[in-house]
Amino acid sequence: MAGLSTLATQLLDGSVEVIDLTAPLHPGTPILALPPEFGQTATFELEEISRYDDRGPAWYWNNFRTGEHTGTHFDAPNHWVTGKDLDDVSQVPPGRLVGPAVVIDKTAEVAENPDYLLSVADIQKWEAGHGPLPGGAWLIYRTGWSARGGDPAAFANADDQGSHTPGLTPDAARHLAATEILGIGVETVGTDAGQAPGFDPPFPCHSMFLGANKYGLTQLSNVDRLPVTGAIVIAAPLPIVSGSGSPCRVLALVDRTT
Repeated sequence: MAGLSTLATQLLDGSVEVIDLTAPLHPGTPILALPPEFGQTATFELEEISRYDDRGPAWYWNNFRTGEHTGTHFDAPNHWVTGKDLDDVSQVPPGRLVGPAVVIDKTAEVAENPDYLLSVADIQKWEAGHGPLPGGAWLIYRTGWSARGGDPAAFANADDQGSHTPGLTPDAARHLAATEILGIGVETVGTDAGQAPGFDPPFPCHSMFLGANKYGLTQLSNVDRLPVTGAIVIAAPLPIVSGSGSPCRVLALVDRTT
């Protein structure tokens, strides 16, 4: 109890900072566009119900329409065929939505090469300096990509060869899926690289992470404000029954006294 009381005091006095890792959700929020032969997710739309008028004199509210995987969102295991018999987003235990965060920073490499892929060697180099990846942690892959979030074309970074955005090698995805981390958080539209449809297997993060009962957090922002270790990340998706994911608010708690 003393620990929670201390945390409450630290939140009030600002010695523990709450950082919002969530990108704003609006009609211009970038979405993942699939080849035209596949089904497409809906962009975010608000439909006004009333706004202090004859439809409702004292209240303002809206309906909204969008896809489960729009904006900053949570990938549940059943989002991918490898996890089709695992939890939907409403079934994810709440204790697995909160965990310590570790940050692997490859912003310099991605600035030189937008197709940069995090490798097993990168992960091992990080562990050599900071210790093994802790069990029950969120691995946050910092790439600087969220700086493009206000421009959907720059965010997609696509040409006739497809999208060019950073991700993981299949070997790195396989390696991390065998660890005890909760999942991976990225700044891009999805957990996989833009060129991942051509990987072996295709979309290795989705395939291996979700099949291993791990999770994905995408389109994170303000990742540059996180320490390499020491933060706590809280992911809060809507508990959509039978849902494969949900837009979510992702918050980080950071101790500013150290």
